[in-house]
Amino acid sequence: MSRLKELIQELCPDGVVYKTIQETVGVNRGRRLIKSQLSEDGEYEVYHGSKDSILGKYNQYNAPANTTIVVNTGGIGGVKFLDKPFWCSDGSFWLGQSDEIHSKYLYYCLSGYEDYFYSQKRVGGVPTIDRSVIEKFEIPVPPIKVQEEIVRILDYFTGLESELQAELQARKEQYEYYRNKLLSFQKIKEA
Repeated sequence: MSRLKELIQELCPDGVVYKTIQETVGVNRGRRLIKSQLSEDGEYEVYHGSKDSILGKYNQYNAPANTTIVVNTGGIGGVKFLDKPFWCSDGSFWLGQSDEIHSKYLYYCLSGYEDYFYSQKRVGGVPTIDRSVIEKFEIPVPPIKVQEEIVRILDYFTGLESELQAELQARKEQYEYYRNKLLSFQKIKEA
């Protein structure tokens, strides 16, 4: 973290400018696909109303690699970073890219606000969030070197978190195995 502190002192000693998503990268609405257009052997994943599961696969993409999406229907407010090209359906917004904003930095900025985005849903028919909610959202825009250092640090901790989750799962399975083994006794038959 000391490297980050040094960069901030050197590159932005007076603070950091905040800009809206619209001012920095813009918001794009995905395009709807119908089930008959999807294919199990398509090359590109299709994201619709979920950050955790795909709708299917398609042979074209409409959003480039290293893009952040914000789900606007279904799993409203979910934020996901995709490191390969994909098809973004109309159940999500995909955010543009800019030399001013590191793509993964943008993801990290937004990922802590999923509850906020969800709270902005419009109800009446199908619940959704309006494009303007995302467009008007402000993020800090430090120099790229600062953004890169923040991404490096958060990627490191994300890796540690994944390792801890895998270790925890292994310990849980080990516990269940031994619990079942230790508590399985042969029943004495009554005469």
